[in-house]
Amino acid sequence: MKTRTLLSVTLNFFALFFAVTAFITTYWCVGTQRVPKPKCSKLRTHHCIDYGVNETDPNKVVYSWETGDDRFLFRQFHTGIWFSCEENIHDESERCRSFIDLAPASEKGMLWLSVVSEMLYIFLLMVGFGLMCVELVHSSNVIDGLKLNAFAAVFTVLSGLLGMVAHVMYTQVFQVTVSHGPADWRPYNWDYGWSFCLAWASFTCCMGASVTTLNSYTKTVIEFRHKRKTFEQTIRGENTREAYGYFRDHSLHSISETVNVYSSQCLKSGRRTPIPAGSLDLSDFAASLGEDQC
Repeated sequence: MKTRTLLSVTLNFFALFFAVTAFITTYWCVGTQRVPKPKCSKLRTHHCIDYGVNETDPNKVVYSWETGDDRFLFRQFHTGIWFSCEENIHDESERCRSFIDLAPASEKGMLWLSVVSEMLYIFLLMVGFGLMCVELVHSSNVIDGLKLNAFAAVFTVLSGLLGMVAHVMYTQVFQVTVSHGPADWRPYNWDYGWSFCLAWASFTCCMGASVTTLNSYTKTVIEFRHKRKTFEQTIRGENTREAYGYFRDHSLHSISETVNVYSSQCLKSGRRTPIPAGSLDLSDFAASLGEDQC
């Protein structure tokens, strides 16, 4: 049982670690955004559009022959639950914006539900992890261990369900934001990042911990009931044997006393003594034995 408890604690620890890491990072979804190239200048000569403006004649029209995707830059971006960050095309820094502000108004409620569910998911994981640690340290009392095991399993299962719902809701909100979000943010192409993988790895570890905990609880209860049933059968058998021995000895002792009494009466009276019809079950046997001796 201690091995299963240790396995449950380990899985729950990894689930908690992955969940917290995914919650605070911004790599749930990654991809590229297509933005127009900026105008070339003395400070920027690459990845820009050179209109070739004649400084002596600013009114002269100059055309750019770049067409299609050549007129755009593809900058990297990564998005999490809280923030969405993209490259700054003017320098090497990043610009981050609140993802809650980027989401459409119709999806803000679901996004907040996702955030609250993620928080509850982490909180219940912490509670389950604490109960498993207490069970692992104080494992001398079987009944207390079973209670802790049962509560840890319940909290872990609930946390897993909340985590699954939170991940699914966030995915739906992000897909809607891709289609109906701000025009300067919409991705050109995107995919799920390592934070998203960590979130689902956390859910997998959480379910593994809950299954292991429930299995340990069920096995302990079955073993406890089996031992109790075996003990009760053993006690019942011993009581039966003791009762059988007691009644057997008591019956033989009663028979011997009855024989002695009737024998002495017959010897003193010199005649046979009738036996009442309403005597004990063994009276017939004792009476006939007394008559033979007389």
